[in-house]
Amino acid sequence: MPLNIGSSPAAAAAAKVCAGVRASPASRLLLRALDHSSRRVVGLSSSSSAGRAAGPAMAAAEAGASVAAEVKSSAGVKQALISLSDKTDLAYLGNGLQGLGFSIISTGGTASSLEAAGVNVTKVEQITNFPEMLDGRVKTLHPSIHGGILARRDQENHLKALNEHGIGTFDVVVVNLYPFYNKVTSGAISFEDGIENIDIGGPTLIRAAAKNHKDVLVVVDHEDYPALLEYLQGKQDNQQFRKMLAWKAFQHSTLRYGENPHQKAAFYGDKSLSLVNAGGIATAIQHHGKEMSYNNYLDADAAWNCVSEFESPTCVVVKHTNPCGVASRQDILEAYRLAVKGDPVSAFGGIVAFNTTIDEDLAKEIREFRSPTDGQTRMFYEIVVAPGYTEKGLEILKGKSKTLRILEAKRSGKGMLSLRQVSGGWLAQESDDLTPEDITFTTVSERVPQDNELSDAKFAWLCVKHVKSNAIVIAKNNCMLGMGSGQPNRLESLRIAFRKAGEEAKGAALASDAFFPFAWNDAVEEACEKGIGVIAEPSGSIRDSDAVDCCNKYGVSLLFTGVRHFRH
Repeated sequence: MPLNIGSSPAAAAAAKVCAGVRASPASRLLLRALDHSSRRVVGLSSSSSAGRAAGPAMAAAEAGASVAAEVKSSAGVKQALISLSDKTDLAYLGNGLQGLGFSIISTGGTASSLEAAGVNVTKVEQITNFPEMLDGRVKTLHPSIHGGILARRDQENHLKALNEHGIGTFDVVVVNLYPFYNKVTSGAISFEDGIENIDIGGPTLIRAAAKNHKDVLVVVDHEDYPALLEYLQGKQDNQQFRKMLAWKAFQHSTLRYGENPHQKAAFYGDKSLSLVNAGGIATAIQHHGKEMSYNNYLDADAAWNCVSEFESPTCVVVKHTNPCGVASRQDILEAYRLAVKGDPVSAFGGIVAFNTTIDEDLAKEIREFRSPTDGQTRMFYEIVVAPGYTEKGLEILKGKSKTLRILEAKRSGKGMLSLRQVSGGWLAQESDDLTPEDITFTTVSERVPQDNELSDAKFAWLCVKHVKSNAIVIAKNNCMLGMGSGQPNRLESLRIAFRKAGEEAKGAALASDAFFPFAWNDAVEEACEKGIGVIAEPSGSIRDSDAVDCCNKYGVSLLFTGVRHFRH
């Protein structure tokens, strides 16, 4: 369950801005402190002096040893581990599990609350033969706990190791984390108290259980308690339900790493009321594949935002947040082929997004399609995202790769707040929601574009909106032929776009995200010389008249849109 970042006393002056933060300064403190604290705890547990100092504590725990032995040796006993900060519906969960024959293991305050509700509880220290220590900092970080969670039940050597060390297995793990964000933003907490709200054991339990979700049900959201109990009453093992719970668990904690492996990262969802049913990648359902990474979220978001702009059946291929292939066709299979053909080298290892349901035929095409570069290499993708899948389509797509991430998302809404972080602060702006229907394409050249050329210009303009500046897109017949992105000068972006488009650029439309500062012996004239049919640009240069004169010389149509599409 992603962290709900809403308004708080610390953010009252900028509630709307803070509501959308995915990786706040507070979260970075959490990650850094968590990493530091993790190393510190490991150091303590491996220290011989710490072991000697723990002697009296071990003696104090011996009274519970017989209970631990009884629990571990009971063949067939189902065990549930519960450790909660938010104890909503805890009594309901505890009594429900107990009624189903589960032995319940718990920690500190959670154990006390369960006992008060009439639930029989075995405390963690009775399992580990080691008491909670350091004011509760060390509770569950013990082989008797994590061995029982991580052991694969289909591996004989795992079960043999558990038996040798007297460790019982856990079938259910129910954990939620300390309310770190709410605490540190409340305005009434010291730095030292804030540090104590950094959770160590909780994230470790969650990730261990989610990793072994085939054997362990992991629950991080109290709203899933009824579904959990209903599932446990059944006799069939629904792996899809287990995967759903595991996916929520991964969302509840950190990502594997950030943009690069040496950077730590986390994912946060925004539960603001203004975003209810707003759609987007943050609320997408993952049906299959590896867990999402930091870069996966960025790329999937870019692909989904782009494809959501189009009304006709459309396929968008994205690499490093830039659309490298876009095509619209009534036949979505043809749109897919054309989108990949736009830049098959970049498309390999990219993200493919559709604005239509993926059925059996499309799924087969995605699974089997060979690269246009050699006609043999089967295309590989990191992610496929669509608004829906037929049952057969989803089944076929899952067969493409065990790691392929298959996302189902609702169409991205408009009117969202766009946020970017700078050192020491945040930038907030309205999202760029304008479409070709919202603006006027004004002909400023002597040659008036034909209807099909105007249509091509609008298509290119909508595509270039999603390309990093300096951005140039060349398109024809509702298909991107080439694009140039991210270059410090517009002329170089233009040359890259033409290099990708090749001979197909003749008679096509060219869209630029911003005005051309020079025309003669520069980008505009070079485009005209290469046979472009129509150019769409915002205007606004002191040399706009040069662009008009240049297009008139070569008989090229020039359209001013009055709207710039910088994307940094």
